[in-house]
Amino acid sequence: MDLSIAGILALDGLTNGAVYALLALATVLVFAVTRVIFIPQGEFVAFGALTLALLQTGKVPGTVWFLLVLAGAAALYDIADGIRHRHAPGRVALQVLRTLAIPVVVASVAIWAAPRNFPLVVQALLTLALVTPFGKLIYRLAYQSLADASVLVLLIVSVGVHFALVGLGLYFFGAEGFRNPSFWDERFNIGTLAVSGQALIIFAASVALIVLLYLFFERTLTGKALRATAVNRAGARLMGISSNGAGQLAFTMAAFIGALSGLLIGPTTTVFYDSGFIIGLKGFVAAVFAGLASYPMALVGALAVGLLESFSSFWASAFKEVIVFASILPVLLWRSLRDPHAEEH
Repeated sequence: MDLSIAGILALDGLTNGAVYALLALATVLVFAVTRVIFIPQGEFVAFGALTLALLQTGKVPGTVWFLLVLAGAAALYDIADGIRHRHAPGRVALQVLRTLAIPVVVASVAIWAAPRNFPLVVQALLTLALVTPFGKLIYRLAYQSLADASVLVLLIVSVGVHFALVGLGLYFFGAEGFRNPSFWDERFNIGTLAVSGQALIIFAASVALIVLLYLFFERTLTGKALRATAVNRAGARLMGISSNGAGQLAFTMAAFIGALSGLLIGPTTTVFYDSGFIIGLKGFVAAVFAGLASYPMALVGALAVGLLESFSSFWASAFKEVIVFASILPVLLWRSLRDPHAEEH
């Protein structure tokens, strides 16, 4: 291996690591706020990439129908909850309207826009609008009633949600893989390296989102409320912060980050209905490097995972996934020896 090959591998690793960093940040965010180890984070990636791919072909993506199904199920949950707690009919109707409004509007716009072949950027924005509401709806249907359950129970639910989403992804998108067009086709030569415009977009989008997340948590009242929920759920409730609202917001942000990651990674690799699991799992490995707690360490871990994957593909391509996932073992051992063990209450 000479320096030019090492530079190419490093650039490829950092590009993938930037995407893994977004997924790692989403994983840390969801776990910190809700204690959910969100295995299906990668499914948002696949849904984002495949939704854009179907919009490119002029077809109405299956995401539209899935969104309406989830919204309908959440509305039925609202009605049942209102009956159980004997809420006034007007209050129940208002809650149902809030649940259905955004999904129905976004789905209607998608059905109208799909055959009209709008520019790629418009289709990307529509994709984000379609996939982002999945986070809140999935939290409400699968996790909200179990918010105070143990981490193990929440993990089991996450595994079940993962298998459900993979199966539904096969039904709505089919088994065929798609590769999306690049957002920027230019190439730039930096010494012996050729940097694509898409790689620059990935770096810029990742840095921008990380900065926005930092400003959100440090400068906004809502962000501080999420941080308070992450630090002490009971204390946050006593201060009037809704744990359900915090969970819904955390999952919504995770869905947005996942969909954005799908848009970024779609032009660099062929995405299938089940591709999100491996991609999301690499983000999870990076989050474990951070102990599922530190955002800066999650970023460092993601870049390390990207570099390890890239160089492993050169030296032992058949075992690159094994090498990446095996790297989590010494980290777990180190954290097990370093961190004190405490019983969960």
